[in-house]
Amino acid sequence: SNVYFMSQLLYKRFGSNFLVRLFGRWEEVSYGGHLGPVGGLAYYISAPKNLADVFENPLHAVFYLTFMLSACALFSKTWIEISGSSARDVAKQLKQQQYFIQGHRESSLKKELDRYIPTAAAFGGLCIGALTAFSDFLGAIG
Repeated sequence: SNVYFMSQLLYKRFGSNFLVRLFGRWEEVSYGGHLGPVGGLAYYISAPKNLADVFENPLHAVFYLTFMLSACALFSKTWIEISGSSARDVAKQLKQQQYFIQGHRESSLKKELDRYIPTAAAFGGLCIGALTAFSDFLGAIG
């Protein structure tokens, strides 16, 4: 939403500037009387309007899908670090509760958890991103 806001603000003020046009081009939408992105970064990170729009402009759909999946996966990986669910935090909690992985040393617990926790978080973010993008393609989200 910040990209939308800044892009629209800059386009209204400096619409002829090349860099501002790369950031986003805006035109009045036929319904509602508000401005909608028609080019630039703001257009490509916005969801296609409906499923027909996905087939009319597949580059837009692929770019949006890539953006959504990567943003959700990155946010998920970041969230586990700041929420106390990282491998280091989980290893510390397991050690305090005196749980151990059979066949592994106590010091290798963090290393073992590092193999699974970030991957699971990124995959969960990808799944949420795919669900969101698919519902956007179908027009379920505003």
